[in-house]
Amino acid sequence: MTFARPDNISDLDTLPRMPAWVTSRRAETTEDVAFLSGAVLNHLHVVLGHEEVPHALLRDRLALRTAEACVAFSGRSEWTGELRDAVHLMRPGDLPGPAGEVLLAWRHAVERPVSVKALGRALPSVAPGRLAAWLDAGPRGGWRAPVTRAAMVLEAVLADERRAEAAALILADAALAQALGWTHLVPLLAAGLKRADLRKRGDDLRFVCHRALVLSVGEAVRLAADLARRAAHLKAVATKLRAKGAGEAVEMFLTRDAVAPSALPLPDRAARRLCDRLVDLGAVRELTGRDTFRLYGV
Repeated sequence: MTFARPDNISDLDTLPRMPAWVTSRRAETTEDVAFLSGAVLNHLHVVLGHEEVPHALLRDRLALRTAEACVAFSGRSEWTGELRDAVHLMRPGDLPGPAGEVLLAWRHAVERPVSVKALGRALPSVAPGRLAAWLDAGPRGGWRAPVTRAAMVLEAVLADERRAEAAALILADAALAQALGWTHLVPLLAAGLKRADLRKRGDDLRFVCHRALVLSVGEAVRLAADLARRAAHLKAVATKLRAKGAGEAVEMFLTRDAVAPSALPLPDRAARRLCDRLVDLGAVRELTGRDTFRLYGV
């Protein structure tokens, strides 16, 4: 992901923290909540401008969090571990199931720079022309504030497809990213919305979208800081690894939420040893708690 670093921001050992007045203030009016959402989005933009942040990994981890919220909107109850399993334990020819499809859609949506073609890969059942029309929802001409544009896209999709919550939120986050000048979609809206919010329209929907961003961006910033620290430790540990293919394996951990040993570019036994070694060094974690079919992540 490419972001311009402001001239007055230098390399820091830790990423800048969200100001306390943003997270502690409760907004009751549209003016107040819009001001706060602008503040948190600006802060996130600055954070994402730091090279220490593993951008692909952050987007993939946020995609998992957002997929969990979307699955809940559809009335299902799969949690993080079940979503990971639905995708990572598939064999060739297997279907991921409804929840797994939602996670795959979000993962595909964040992988490549935002475009109709890239979004078509995430939402293959939607015609490109329809995707383009939804992304351009609302009155033509003039400038539209980023959150207003995202809310208009969300409303347009749900007006046409009432149960297409995941597609609507993917396109809304894509519209937000485009309006902010970000190259990639960053999943943000769903984590701060409630199921009932998706039935709102007009000014009411814009209000809850602003409020959702105030809630979710703070968590995204904390996650970015945590992953930056963990990524730095993994990179430092990588210099001690001598196994052939270890460098490529480390790069996979730096870009993916979870990795199965079988996916690493190493023989099966060597891959398991490498994962165990990285766990011993505190560089990655085993994510499932199982003795078999394990998954590992930063």
